[in-house]
Amino acid sequence: MTLTIPELGMSRLRKAAEAAEEATGLRAEIIRGVLMMSPTPRGKHAGIINELYDHLRPALPDHLRPYQAASVSMPDDRDDYATPDLLVCDAGFGESDEWLLDPGDVELVCEVVSKGNSSKDTSEMVGWYADARIPAYLLVDPRNGTWILYTVPRDGAYQGVLHGLYGEDVEIPALGVKISTSGFTQYA
Repeated sequence: MTLTIPELGMSRLRKAAEAAEEATGLRAEIIRGVLMMSPTPRGKHAGIINELYDHLRPALPDHLRPYQAASVSMPDDRDDYATPDLLVCDAGFGESDEWLLDPGDVELVCEVVSKGNSSKDTSEMVGWYADARIPAYLLVDPRNGTWILYTVPRDGAYQGVLHGLYGEDVEIPALGVKISTSGFTQYA
């Protein structure tokens, strides 16, 4: 549980997250009341994010765009938020001064498993994104060259789970897109 500072309108944890992010350059998130800091993605990790963006951008309908530097809040709790590696939302977001999206405005989140913090992406975030009712969560795992597409969030869990290997396309029917994974790299 977080305490609200009335005059600032945000929790102490949120204020600490913003100060830590500014001071360190690391990415801050508050997941279920826990402040988490993530380093800037390394080469292969960043390369996969760029591949995802390059596949999604031209394939999406005109009203949707992928974004890399945006966060999504838990419904009814803007102090609990995640910053996925990439998300897809309304193109108008790129014209706003906001950094935090309502989860109802997000169509897809993508996470690339980090070498050093794999449990966050592979377990904690699956439940978090399902609780936030994000329609689709794509998890790419460069440790073993696999991906998982989670769809249909209901009661804190995704009902649809599709596993695949690098080289197999990821189809996201709700967005009308197909992502090629053949260019994704694996960690050494």
